Amino acid sequence: MKSFERLVLAYLEAITGPLLYPLQFACRANRSVDDAVNMGLHYILQHLDKPGTYARILFVDFSSAFNTIIPDILKNKLSQLSVPTSICQWITSFLTDRQQLVRLGKLTSGTRTISTGAPQGCVLSPLLFSLYTNDCTSKDPSVKLLKFADDTTVIGLIRDVDESAYRQEVEQLSLWCSHNNLELNTLKTVEMTVDFRRKPPALPLSPS
Repeated sequence: MKSFERLVLAYLEAITGPLLYPLQFACRANRSVDDAVNMGLHYILQHLDKPGTYARILFVDFSSAFNTIIPDILKNKLSQLSVPTSICQWITSFLTDRQQLVRLGKLTSGTRTISTGAPQGCVLSPLLFSLYTNDCTSKDPSVKLLKFADDTTVIGLIRDVDESAYRQEVEQLSLWCSHNNLELNTLKTVEMTVDFRRKPPALPLSPS
């Protein structure tokens, strides 16, 4: 089964690679988490060279990210990315009615049927999650949304204390999550402000 999953993975990467969100750095040839970090630093430092600017950086944590994928929603998104119907149907079947149990020492739980999420340890799971979240993007050029699989960072490039675009994008992210069965973990989602001004004001933000 692992060999077949790798064949599907290679096929999906070939089809969807050019269509992936450009700031998604996972499951892409010649890209790594280091590239994501360097790109974020480039955006921030280039912005801070200008007067009256600062940056707000939101490190987003999703609760049980890979376990939240809805197969039918994923199927529709794959279709929009020109993935053939036969592959969409196979992936839907692969993610639906999976049998799961827990083994601890000599104890084994009963079997439970799972029809959401992507299996942990499956070679397809990171790409499927990346495709599932491919339409979660930033519309405003002053807000950059960087991704590495389920790691997401929102960078607000603020000028003249105008945070409207940044706040709107954070609200849109929260709304997108509610429409796609993802939950923001507000306890682990943290924010950092990078501000070289002499008297930076307090800038609280509470994503809902």
